[in-house]
Amino acid sequence: MSGRVLYLVYCCVAAATLMAFNSEVTHPYMDEPFHVPQALSYCMGEWSTWDSKITTPPGLYLLSVLLRCVLMFRCTLSTLRSTVTFVSFALPLFLDRLLSLHRQRPPPPLLSPTAEAVVLSTFPLAWFYAFLYYTEVPSLVSVLGTIVFSMQSQHCVAAVLGLTSCFFRQTNIVWVLYAFCVSQLMRFRCKRGDGSLYDPPALTAGLADFIKSIISLPNAVPQLLPPFVPYMPVLALFGGFVFWNDGIVLGDKANHVPVMHVPQLYYFIAFATLLGWPVVALSRDGPTKLAAEVLKRMIGTKRRMIFTAFLSALMAISVNRFTIHHPFLLSDNRHYTFYVWRRVFMKHPVVPYLFIPGYQACAWAWWLRVARNQSLLQTLVLPLAIMPTLLPTPLLEPRYFLIPYILLRAQVVDMGRFALVLEGLWYAAINLATTYVFLYKERPGVGRFMW
Repeated sequence: MSGRVLYLVYCCVAAATLMAFNSEVTHPYMDEPFHVPQALSYCMGEWSTWDSKITTPPGLYLLSVLLRCVLMFRCTLSTLRSTVTFVSFALPLFLDRLLSLHRQRPPPPLLSPTAEAVVLSTFPLAWFYAFLYYTEVPSLVSVLGTIVFSMQSQHCVAAVLGLTSCFFRQTNIVWVLYAFCVSQLMRFRCKRGDGSLYDPPALTAGLADFIKSIISLPNAVPQLLPPFVPYMPVLALFGGFVFWNDGIVLGDKANHVPVMHVPQLYYFIAFATLLGWPVVALSRDGPTKLAAEVLKRMIGTKRRMIFTAFLSALMAISVNRFTIHHPFLLSDNRHYTFYVWRRVFMKHPVVPYLFIPGYQACAWAWWLRVARNQSLLQTLVLPLAIMPTLLPTPLLEPRYFLIPYILLRAQVVDMGRFALVLEGLWYAAINLATTYVFLYKERPGVGRFMW
């Protein structure tokens, strides 16, 4: 099947799914009762109206108003949802560019994305929230656009898209900085040998290499400043927003107080492995060799055993001190995380600690998959960007994992055909199950189950 036909199938299935959502869910649901009235106010020109319970900037509503002016439609629940679905049509195109850049190959013609890009576009969280009036998909697409243009050294365009992404989620400022870092690390790697930055291959690097890379960073500053100039106004505007708003949280500040939530990183790596197991397990060398290499990294030598034990102790302390039982997580039984938390993590006080070796194994598995074709700093920059986006968030919410997962998955460059087919079937099975349950298994007195 050609890329163009596959992309057409993706768009048609998405349109049909949107029709099913609009047919079955005829009233705003979950967070939509906040977003939809706000968008309707903007559609009526009531620009001073703002719901103080909304925690994200008005980018989604402004986008709907823009499309309304261009396409001349009325602002209704159905048309507002179609705003998000329309944006999702661009997701395979941006992912295709990103995958091409990571693989250092020319991208296919426009509107002919590869099968890998289309499959990744059906990642369950991206797919599900493409049919509700939520900010997730526009936020993701604008972040991907920022990264793609930055990696192509079109930094002015990237800065504009980065500013746009912050209108969907203010925390996207982290991904603006990430985009710049990725573009420059790729540039330094392509130049090779100018001596300004020490950045060895990731898989063979050790602690001494990491220290040497950090020490060499100041040498690269003179070359980093000129391309960074377009991003400076974005950072200045963001700083002005934080000053004006007295913090990064926009609305409902009482329930969204930034706290140190270290286990959120562990939940992410477990989530990424659970949903992306075909990507992790079906590597070029096969799952058996991957498992053997993971064990070697964890307990292969006496030194590694000591390091693993020390890391386990630190993780146990963080689980004990920084695990958060958020009121929303404990009370809202319309989310899958409610049942995971109550039936797994709260089953016995010792249960959260039993997952620590698994978290480490998952992290090593992803490292071995991602680092194979990258330098040390290229591999480290994404985990460093993930930390400020996940650590301050007190609520265990899978939506927060969407952008980190997509960027992590995009760095895996050696996907075989069988692994890609299995990944697509796995995503499709999850999408069919979660969509069916949401649309047709509403429980009286509880509501619809969703991510």
